[in-house]
Parts: sequence; structure tokens; C-alpha cells
Amino acid sequence: MIAHIQFIKGINEKVLPDIRLTRSKDGSTGTATFRFKNANILDKSLALNGEITGMYMIDSEGILETRDVSVRFLNGKPEAVESIYIMKSPEAWNRFMRFMEQYGESNGLVFTKA
Repeated sequence: MIAHIQFIKGINEKVLPDIRLTRSKDGSTGTATFRFKNANILDKSLALNGEITGMYMIDSEGILETRDVSVRFLNGKPEAVESIYIMKSPEAWNRFMRFMEQYGESNGLVFTKA
């Protein structure tokens, strides 16, 4: 199965995000901040298919989701979609990393350590 991200259920986001990860020193919590510049979900024609209710990360294991989604505007026009996914346990971190591994393989992404 190909891993993908959706903002409206059933419509895959085609723009690849910039993703920044942070993790607590003890590894118990973490955050992933996604930034989709000029996301295809901002296309007016897609607005007819439904509204953005969250960000859904779908892979072979199931669905991870967050409701923390916002749109950045520049000169009154939508420029980017930003979303934050919070991991509250080491298990949630590991599950997210498995999603990212599948998403990366599906989309040709690479991990760069800071």
C-alpha cells in the first residue's frame, strides 16, 4: 500500500511537505510540523469536494490524524497549509516513524538529521 496524506477524506495531497521533528530528551513526547507550500488542497475546485477537517496520514497500518491544521495567507491568498502532529508516548513516536518510512518510500523523500 502507498502511504499518503489527506486533508479532505478521499483526496490525496500531491504536494510533498517540509517536515520538522522535535523530541523530548527522554524520548517520551515529540512533535512533527508539516508545511505544504502551495498545497493542491488550496485549489478552489477541490473546495467543492468537502471541507478540511484535519490531516490524515494513511498507510498500511491505518490512519494517524491531527485536527491542528492552519492555512497561511500572503497578500490575501492562501500560500501554505501547516499542521502539527503531537506524539505523547514512545509508542506514538515509533508508530509515526513507521508511517514516515512508508511515506518516504512512496514519495522519494529522505531524512536529514539536524
